[in-house]
Amino acid sequence: MADWAPVLVGVVLFVLLSPGLLFQLPGHYRPVDFGGMKTNGKSIAVHTLMFFAIFAVLIMALHLHIYTG
Repeated sequence: MADWAPVLVGVVLFVLLSPGLLFQLPGHYRPVDFGGMKTNGKSIAVHTLMFFAIFAVLIMALHLHIYTG
């Protein structure tokens, strides 16, 4: 049995938290930009930290598992 939760959660979070796709925190001209499709170094760092925090909570703290079999 393989646990697919880390893979699926990682892919979904990667797509949703890509800077500039849905939102960018911090934005170029405002604290939050929506759908700008542009990015900068600060927003990449912030989105990386958000990814790690959400991923760790979902996988380790909530013990999320998806088994196939």
